[in-house]
Amino acid sequence: MSRMQLLIDVGNGRTKFGLATDQEILERREHPTRELSPAAVREVVKGWQFENAVICSVVPKVVPAFREVFGSTLIELRHDAPLGIGIRYPKPESIGADRLANAVALAHMHGAPGIVIDFGTAVTFDILSADKFYIGGVIAPGLRLMTDYLHERTALLPSVDLREPTTAIGQSTEGAILAGAAIGYRGMVKGILEALKKELGGSDIRIVATGGDAEWIISGMGEDIATDPDLTLHGLRLVGNLRAPL
Repeated sequence: MSRMQLLIDVGNGRTKFGLATDQEILERREHPTRELSPAAVREVVKGWQFENAVICSVVPKVVPAFREVFGSTLIELRHDAPLGIGIRYPKPESIGADRLANAVALAHMHGAPGIVIDFGTAVTFDILSADKFYIGGVIAPGLRLMTDYLHERTALLPSVDLREPTTAIGQSTEGAILAGAAIGYRGMVKGILEALKKELGGSDIRIVATGGDAEWIISGMGEDIATDPDLTLHGLRLVGNLRAPL
């Protein structure tokens, strides 16, 4: 029987929970990160049976709640933990744990060299060399961060619900913002990818996208890019497998 483990991806807005075997994710739940507490964590995982928990977090102040609940069974993904990949980076302790989880999933599930694009509050690009070393990346504002900033910092520009624009030439303020968001954002992603591919060299570069806006943005780019909404959770699953008892 497969060993069960709990996967926890703490993001700025929401925290994803996954119940997984060593091979697959069976169930998923979410909870607002700002509302996390030991009691909330216990409620979210109620009914799930698992032997250990694996966490990556970009919000350090909520990690103590998980330590209180799971104690010594909690595996915290860090740069100095067994990852199954190497790190060739000047200050490895500064790499976000979620970015390392993505790189682990890329290496084990898709191969190398490769690039992971994670569309979250920020959009991050993380790079894996041909010999499976994390070598760096790019950080840019996330799509909603850009559109929210426009609304918050200007007197007349409205907040909009993001969707595909009907035309590139906006026929209203909302249409103009949608065109700028979708077309402009895809242009930024393409430009960054072009520069990264040039530096990596070679033609067989694996590219995988994840995060809330991945499907929408990638679908309109005309690029051969795979999407996997569970990529970060899979990275946690794989790290948990490496720590499994013999």
